[in-house]
Amino acid sequence: MIEALALPGYVQAAILVGVVLVEAVVFYVGYGALEDTVAPSVINRIEQA
Repeated sequence: MIEALALPGYVQAAILVGVVLVEAVVFYVGYGALEDTVAPSVINRIEQA
């Protein structure tokens, strides 16, 4: 297994940027799906209140 500290700094930085971008995409898709699922019922409750 390759140790992360053995890699040059620019490679570590590129890996970190890649991980952060993947995390951002996962959150974007996840929150979008959550909003599509939950938002209609929340809006209906607000309209009925």
